[in-house]
Amino acid sequence: MEKITYQLYQEFYQPAKNTPESRRIEQNHRTLIGRLGKAERNLVLRIIDDKDMLIEHSSYNAFTCGFRLAMRLATEINEKDGQSTEANSAE
Repeated sequence: MEKITYQLYQEFYQPAKNTPESRRIEQNHRTLIGRLGKAERNLVLRIIDDKDMLIEHSSYNAFTCGFRLAMRLATEINEKDGQSTEANSAE
């Protein structure tokens, strides 16, 4: 199931591109990199990579929680529909 939900996530997830926030982050990143030495630049890149991984994990977790909720709701609706059909058949 995990593989399927990850494939669905990959299909439906649309990363934010060319938003004011992403442009601002990129500009600030370039400014900071221009002012730092090599060791500090590497540290900043590691921080950014870790932040991006946290964001991706949070996004995937939110997707899977929403997917599970949708499946539970669909199951509940189908069960109620089945009960309604059985009740109508008994009459």
